[in-house]
Amino acid sequence: MTQTAWAHLPNAKHIDWVLASVKAHQEKWGAAKAQPTKWTEVAFDAAFDAAFDAAYDAAQAAFDAANEAVCDAARTAAFDAAHEAAFDAATDAISALFAYDDCAYMIESEVDEIKILAKLGDQKAVLLLPACIVFNETKALTNASIAV
Repeated sequence: MTQTAWAHLPNAKHIDWVLASVKAHQEKWGAAKAQPTKWTEVAFDAAFDAAFDAAYDAAQAAFDAANEAVCDAARTAAFDAAHEAAFDAATDAISALFAYDDCAYMIESEVDEIKILAKLGDQKAVLLLPACIVFNETKALTNASIAV
């Protein structure tokens, strides 16, 4: 098994889940990206800056992997706004997972809890809300949590 550039990070298994999930469920990621854009941009900028400072090479590798996963899924469908939304949602989640070691639990949390945190301005919650939505929608399909 090939080790990823981010395998050493505390949230590596969650980053791997995001990449696998966006590849398998692109439509859900696109649909889950229904957040206020202003909040997301501010939260993403803060997380990206932190991730860039902490682990640029690993972050770039994960962003490239997210782009590849979304592009692979999009090759079988028309390139549209859903593709862009899925990519944005995945990179938002990956940015948060890179920047904040203490946020992975939010993916497996209840959606309403993360929505409240996001409305209160928690940047991690804003970025991870789509991942939380997708996780909760697909956990019945996979019947498992993220193996940590």
